[in-house]
Amino acid sequence: MSTKSADIDDGVIPTDSDLVPTPPSHRTFSAWDMASLWVGLVVGVPSYYLAGSLVDLGMAWWQGIATVVLANFIVLIPLVLTAIPGTKHGIPFPVLARSAFGVRGAHVPTLLRALVGCGWYGIETWIGGEAVFLLLPPSLKTSSSALSPIPWLGTSPLEFSCFMVFWLAQMGIVWRGMEGIRELEKYSAPILSVLTSCLLCWAYVKAGGFGRMLSLSSRLSSAEEFWSIFFPSLTANISFWATLALNIPDFARYARSQKDQILGQAGLPVFMGIFTFVGLAVTASTEVIFGRVISDPIQLLGRIGGLWTTLIAIFGVSLATITTNIAANVVAPANALVNLSPSMFTFRRGALVTALLGIAFQPWRLLSSSESFVYTWLLGYSALMGPIGGIILADYYLIKGMNLEVSALYSKNPRGPYYYFQGFNIAAMVALLVGILPIIPGFLHKVGILSNTSDALVMAYNNAWFVSFFLSGILYWLLCQLGSRKDARHTETLIPASE
Repeated sequence: MSTKSADIDDGVIPTDSDLVPTPPSHRTFSAWDMASLWVGLVVGVPSYYLAGSLVDLGMAWWQGIATVVLANFIVLIPLVLTAIPGTKHGIPFPVLARSAFGVRGAHVPTLLRALVGCGWYGIETWIGGEAVFLLLPPSLKTSSSALSPIPWLGTSPLEFSCFMVFWLAQMGIVWRGMEGIRELEKYSAPILSVLTSCLLCWAYVKAGGFGRMLSLSSRLSSAEEFWSIFFPSLTANISFWATLALNIPDFARYARSQKDQILGQAGLPVFMGIFTFVGLAVTASTEVIFGRVISDPIQLLGRIGGLWTTLIAIFGVSLATITTNIAANVVAPANALVNLSPSMFTFRRGALVTALLGIAFQPWRLLSSSESFVYTWLLGYSALMGPIGGIILADYYLIKGMNLEVSALYSKNPRGPYYYFQGFNIAAMVALLVGILPIIPGFLHKVGILSNTSDALVMAYNNAWFVSFFLSGILYWLLCQLGSRKDARHTETLIPASE
């Protein structure tokens, strides 16, 4: 389909926008490219943190790995289903969202996804800044003046400077656009695989095998205690990739075929399972090697020793962080801003705003503790991602029957099929709100604003993604069915009058 159709020319975006359907000549991502994307996403410090947190909460090593693998099998389903229209029609997430939410209403889900992406961008950049910090001379790293926190900022001048150095380094890659991101992911995947294997071999040799890890048993004394940890942990692991489960069309639109995007993504549970094993094995080995558990991989790399070893390790952390950050946390916010105002934003400008908002999130505060990272950040934003995913999938597969008028997705014509009521689909907006509301009391209780709330609402929060995904998806389908019946009855009453 030509991107220069009249509907598109007169519609929401110009023909040279980054959101027009990807032409066949530009759909070059193979299954290997898609798999490389996921390797680059998986191999990173946050994934390492997440794996270790499950054991810290009392799970046995095998329970932690099983939880991660199960969560990624579950999230793989919406990932593939949401990618299908992206590959079929060559459209990104903001355009796909117009089908369910309306040509103007789509700004709501895309900006919510963008907001979470900006937070993640800041977190990943802070982690990269910690790697830069390790390269500094010891005299500078021990300077009290450089390390004294600035009260209003919440961190030290030196740490903030390292954060900004890494921030600037990433922008150099982002500025090249999607092709630069693709090349980075393609060539970084084998490098990251080798470096991860080297880290695992180092831990195995130094600790004398994996006996320590394999001897770690569960500290959860009863089945009730286990399940109380398992379900929020499962939800947290799902929400880890719930963001990508929404905007995966931003990448799948470049896939050569549905087979390529499905095969490329099918390895996600395997990649996460392997990297979780590495994270748990290396973390457990540190108790034998150093006499205490070091769960922070940045601190661990700083203690391995040797200039060249440190340089290679820092290169690995930096590469892992950049590949995850750019693909997962830049593309969606940048496209959301292009969708919001195509005359003001290009992909590059959107990426710059994303990076600036990442600073405003003050990620050093979000990473103040593992509990705030997993049970406040991950669980909290899953209540936003879940209902959006449920509505979009219900709309595409149950309401639209996998058929979209692509040109109409770019049209401002009030009579267009995706204009709904003044550009907003009220059914989608109501379903989105209803999906979020039951999670709010549990979130407020978790952050200490509400002192008490019911067990049912706490349970809803601990399973936020599941509750919001199915509640919004089912409600949206019901509202659309009711709307269709009303339209049918209205049409029937008009037919006799016209005769």
